[in-house]
Amino acid sequence: MTNFYKGKVVIVTGASSGIGLASVNHFAALGANVVLAARSIEKLEKITEGLVQQSTSTCQQFLCIKTDVTKEEDCKNLVEKTIEKFGKIDVLVNNAGISMRAVFKDMDLKVMKSLMDTNFWGTVYCTKYALPYLLESKGSVVGVISTAGFVGLPARTAYSASKFAVRGFLETLRIEHLYDDLHVMLFAPGFTTSNIRNVALTADGSQQGETPRNEDKMMSAERVARILARGIARRRAQMVLTPLGKATLFASRNMPRVTDKVEYRMMANEPDSPLKKQ
Repeated sequence: MTNFYKGKVVIVTGASSGIGLASVNHFAALGANVVLAARSIEKLEKITEGLVQQSTSTCQQFLCIKTDVTKEEDCKNLVEKTIEKFGKIDVLVNNAGISMRAVFKDMDLKVMKSLMDTNFWGTVYCTKYALPYLLESKGSVVGVISTAGFVGLPARTAYSASKFAVRGFLETLRIEHLYDDLHVMLFAPGFTTSNIRNVALTADGSQQGETPRNEDKMMSAERVARILARGIARRRAQMVLTPLGKATLFASRNMPRVTDKVEYRMMANEPDSPLKKQ
């Protein structure tokens, strides 16, 4: 793994927390030159200072770039600054994302737009501008999605829609470049310990503030990052990590009506769920 990543240039969006931050730390530990992208430049600079102090190589470099992935110009700037410093891009990890919890009939449409702008368009913008360089390096583009990108998740309408869209976009991109040695990977980690549920949007667009789930029982972001790095090195096309995620996909293909009921019950049993218990 270290031999694979040493000297490679890896861009990670949503790099200031959760899976993004864990991935930055892991890629750095493997010897990669890492580009950190997120909206808070203060957080990125602090993280970068720690990476420089921990690095054992004088050749290893890090770059932090303030990036709001909902803005096309920010994503273009992210790629341009990366090329200015490193001259290439080997891996793009489209990780930046937000979640939500509300039933569609009660949800303000601005919530749908917010999730599509961040989760879908953020992936599209970054991939569009990085693609020429990824084709040149025969590199990897990754979309961090979710089980909700394979099956509809009740009370997560906008989230599922955005992740389905990312999956459709990247699967098509893979086929278009089937003979160009471009590696495209869909990565669905399942429920992971992070702050994504704390800042998830509610029906009116405000943040819910507290997670409705027991974070202690979830896979750690650090473990997810290790699996992500292995998947890229092995050029995997798709990875669904958790047993629950794999079981859900299997059940949805073979027992769709039963799966619908199980999913509904599971989400309705969350604390303060917007779904009515049946």
